[in-house]
Amino acid sequence: MLSLLHIENIAVIESADIAFDQGFNVLTGETGAGKSIVIDAISAILGERAYRDMIRTGAGKASVRAVFTGIPEFGWFVDNGVEYDPETVIQREIYLDGKNVCRVNGSLVSVSILRKLGIQLINIHGQHDSASLFDEDNHLAFLDAFADNGDKRADYTQKYEAVAKLRREIDDLTMDEGEKLRRMETLKYQIAEIEKAALEPGEDDALEERRKILQNAEKLSNGMDAAVECLYGSDDTDGAAGLLAQAEYALARLARFSDSFGGLHDRVADLMYQVQDAAEEVRDARDELSYSADELEQIESRLDVIHKLRRKYGATCGDILAYLERAKKELDDIEFADDHLERLKGKLQKAEKAAWEGALALRESRKAAAQTLSQRILTELAQLDMPRVQFSCAFRELDLTASGADAVAFYMSANAGEALKPMSKVASGGELARIMLAMKNVLAEKDQVGTLIFDEVDTGVSGRAAQKVAEKLRSVAAHKQVLCVTHLPQLAALANTHLLIAKSEREGRTYTSVTPLDREGRKRELARIIGGANITETTLKSAEEMLRN
Repeated sequence: MLSLLHIENIAVIESADIAFDQGFNVLTGETGAGKSIVIDAISAILGERAYRDMIRTGAGKASVRAVFTGIPEFGWFVDNGVEYDPETVIQREIYLDGKNVCRVNGSLVSVSILRKLGIQLINIHGQHDSASLFDEDNHLAFLDAFADNGDKRADYTQKYEAVAKLRREIDDLTMDEGEKLRRMETLKYQIAEIEKAALEPGEDDALEERRKILQNAEKLSNGMDAAVECLYGSDDTDGAAGLLAQAEYALARLARFSDSFGGLHDRVADLMYQVQDAAEEVRDARDELSYSADELEQIESRLDVIHKLRRKYGATCGDILAYLERAKKELDDIEFADDHLERLKGKLQKAEKAAWEGALALRESRKAAAQTLSQRILTELAQLDMPRVQFSCAFRELDLTASGADAVAFYMSANAGEALKPMSKVASGGELARIMLAMKNVLAEKDQVGTLIFDEVDTGVSGRAAQKVAEKLRSVAAHKQVLCVTHLPQLAALANTHLLIAKSEREGRTYTSVTPLDREGRKRELARIIGGANITETTLKSAEEMLRN
């Protein structure tokens, strides 16, 4: 669960330390006091997007630090090389230049890696979630999650991708006769043009290196002559090889008289042999150097041929030869397309059969799960004072698609005697909140996330319905930690922990504080929610009664 949250320099919160407890935690406060900022801070440590605009005016960075306790050991820690600790600490710093620094138990991680951890720790449900739940494009994914269809989906996806690949290959080979003839003529011309050039792998590099030598042959010859003279000497001077030979001889004589010269003699002897070898190599290279204007002209002509082929078929001789092989294969495929098509169609038939087996297994699992899901949601809605609601998962059979062979939509009727219709078309604002809560509660049963956050999901709810929503959240909090931002006294009265978000001004700056309330503080806050700023004895008595009940 989320135990501690430290916020620094985020919007109007300069610094705040918030302690959460097990069970039902409620955050209340005036509109604009900063309740949403607390949720934004939690989102940041879960790896959601964070903007530099979040940073408090005048500060260089914003930071959030969260402590989670009782965290089970799961694969994320091993996969990302982070030390596991049941008391996991997540920290994120957001800088004005847009840089983000994230740490988990002291180890640096990227935002995307942090997000993978975040979804295993907390689920945040806000008003916008209704759009996701009521969008039919998402219903199949919700049903698969409820049905634990992950393995079946993975198996089907592999089979479907095999089908899609074969269909693409068949499409590539299927063309009209005119198009086929035009393509064959093009390929034959290209193959003949490349084969006529009789290229060798790496030929272009070798020719360019030889051309460089020929273009600089005179400089090379003069340079090597100078090097040979320096190493071997001339009629007038001794070369390095000769001088080193004399030095080696002299040191050899000295070594006979004193052992201290032995090491020096060996070093000079080694240098002498190296210089003699180098001199031989330079002289051989000079003797082998040959060049002519005709050879240079032939190389230029050959490189011109290669350059023309490069512009059409590839950057190097190797690329051109690779294109040649592809062109031959394509020509062969076209010439023998009928035979190839028959083979591919046979493979496709088998692949489609396997894919349909996977799709039908998914359908069977989905339909079984749909009945359970419908019954569970109806039970939840009955507990939320909506006993007459009807709910069902409507199936429509399709051809093979990336997600199977089914389209699924959630239908409901909010009132007795009304026909089932798409959810988004039949529910009022207050009903939407309760439907979303019911669905989220049912779907959350399938995950291991220990903390649920509800951000003003009670909008449009009042009276008896509000009491039912409060009782439902309190029951969810019996087995998961629940954090709820609310304006409803019914929810706040049932909290195990009540936190007040308040805004104040000092010296022209706005500050937000987060304060845990004792019973007297809760009574006054409930009275404010009930009656507004004018707290009276009547509203205080009502608040006291709500707390007592």
